[in-house]
Amino acid sequence: MNRIVRASGLAAAVGLALSSLVAEPSAAGEVDAPVTASYLDHASAEIDSQNTEELTKAANDVVAFARNSAPRPRSLNEMVEQLGSAEVADEEQHCLAGAIYFEARGEPIEGQLAVAEVVLNRVASKKYPDNICAVVKQPWQFSFVKDGKFPAINKDSKSWRKAVAVSQIAKLKLDKKLSDGTLWYHADYVQPVWRKALDKEDKIGLHIFYS
Repeated sequence: MNRIVRASGLAAAVGLALSSLVAEPSAAGEVDAPVTASYLDHASAEIDSQNTEELTKAANDVVAFARNSAPRPRSLNEMVEQLGSAEVADEEQHCLAGAIYFEARGEPIEGQLAVAEVVLNRVASKKYPDNICAVVKQPWQFSFVKDGKFPAINKDSKSWRKAVAVSQIAKLKLDKKLSDGTLWYHADYVQPVWRKALDKEDKIGLHIFYS
């Protein structure tokens, strides 16, 4: 004897699946009404097990449609472009953007973000000071710092605008390239002795990162 099932059970499953695709209703993108209505017309109908496969396929089609309609995550480059006119919010962000500008402005965006992450990882580590400016200005850590001061920054340059954008992305954790334990890096054309005691994490552009 065919087992009787209710399509409303599958409707509930589809609703649960759709809700897991998006965090907020406004982020989902709209699913065309004819597709949804066509499926929900069957929600209260009783069907036998021979029709279950057909209805399950319809449910999967709805989920796939919603997934393909949802906004795609922005790339790192897109975020930098969008934040290109941002200003530094405070001295801490200025110090982070300065580290990016002087240490990595010739590097790819991913490499600039990685340098910012090293600074922020040090702030979070008990091995280093607990604020960004103190980390960046710590003696014998970043060679561009002289007597606790930064060289002049060309704040009209594209490099500075990009550094400010990357610093904001790093602080808000909108993207991530390295593990939280990555605290050191050096250029690939030097071979500092201290690297031998560390684990190589990654190489991005000209910089090799360690944890």
